Formats: sequence, structure tokens, C-alpha cells
Amino acid sequence: MTAPVFLVETLTGVRAGGTLVLDGPEGRHAVSVRRLRVGEEIVLTDGSGTGAQGTVAAVEGKDRLTVAVTGLRTEAPPSPTLTVVQALPKGDRGELAVETMTETGVDAIVPWPAARCVTRWKGERAAKSLAKWRATAREAGKQSRRLTFPQIADPLTTEQVAALLADADFAAVLHEEGSTPLATAELPAAGSIVLVVGPEGGIAPEELALFAEAGAKPYRLGASVLRTSTAGTAATALLLGRTGRWS
Repeated sequence: MTAPVFLVETLTGVRAGGTLVLDGPEGRHAVSVRRLRVGEEIVLTDGSGTGAQGTVAAVEGKDRLTVAVTGLRTEAPPSPTLTVVQALPKGDRGELAVETMTETGVDAIVPWPAARCVTRWKGERAAKSLAKWRATAREAGKQSRRLTFPQIADPLTTEQVAALLADADFAAVLHEEGSTPLATAELPAAGSIVLVVGPEGGIAPEELALFAEAGAKPYRLGASVLRTSTAGTAATALLLGRTGRWS
């Protein structure tokens, strides 16, 4: 089994042969929940592509351990990058979408209050919901042993999403009535891919038209219609396989 991953603020100055202290909430999770002991392997990451491999050298109290660093590794920047624009699902299905897309390997997720979304992020609720998405991405990143966690952007308006699509090297809208399968789309070898996942009620005609003007064509995944909370994960797996990032 691979070593568990924990998040630290920075790995600047850390070198093989040195030590690093893990404390605070992450230290408490390592000591009191995972019950790591001296000699066990561990990985510390900054969530931005760098990881420090090591072993537990000492455990103090309930929330502090010292790691003897044995090596550092850095993940190469992903190419092409994959961003999913996720319409806001109902209830906790938004966190489900973020969790499974993170585990699958998405690079960025953009919350989108589409016209037909039942869920609305406003005021204090917006801040809390966004914080939940970001916390979910961090936890899923650690669970899936990633060194680079996906970025969860601030919510974008439909017009801002269109601008994001216009700048992409490949832009697509998942739509059950799309005439072209996403599995046969011509993908770039590098650059950026941006994918739009609509709400349960579907993407409004005016939104589809605006996205089409930005260069994003409608594509279908398959014969079945997936829920908004699972479509992004299925599409992420398909695209990462086709671009060679899963090879």
C-alpha cells in the first residue's frame, strides 16, 4: 500500500536527510486518526506538485510528529490541462462531483450557476459552499495520493464561462443531443481543454448559443444520460485516457 499523503504549507528549503515537523490539524489526523508510528512511511505535499517522502522519526502527543525526509519528487505540469465547468448540483452532490473528479485527475473545477440550476449560491451560503468544495478537493487529493491538487475557482457567470471557453485549445459542452461522441473528438496534444457540465435541468438554449459562439461544440458521452454530479467524472476519465495522461 502506498504511503499516506498529508498537506503542508510549504516545502521550501526541505532537503533529503533533513527533518520536517507535521503538526496542527494534519498532525492530529496523522497521529490520532491514522495512528502513524515511528518507522512508517509518509509523504508530505504542498498540493502544488512537490512531495517529500520520508519516515516517521518521532511522535509527540496527539498532534505532532517529526518526519525524516528521504527524498523529494516533483510532478511535471499536466499537459494538456483539463478544466471542468461544473453547474451547481443540488445538496451534497456538488461535493461528490468535486471528490470523484479530483480522484480521477481533473486539474481545475469552476462552479457555474447556470440558468436552470436549482441551487443558488448567495451571500454567506456562497462562501460556505465554495469552502466545502475546496476542502473536499484537498481531502480527495490526499486520499488519491496526488501531489498537485485541483484548483477550485470562484464561481463564474455564463459570460465569463464563454470567455474561458474561447481561450481554450479545445472546448466542449456535454449535451445529450450532441451529434458527435466525445470519444471521437479531435483533442490537442498540449494546451488546455475546458469542458462544460450542465445542471440537472439541462443547459438553456441561450447558454448553448453563447458557448457555441465561443467555439464550444456540444458532445455526448454515450447512450445513457448521466447526472450532473457524475458526468464530469466520466468525461474526465475518458479525456485523460485519450490524451495519454493515464498511459
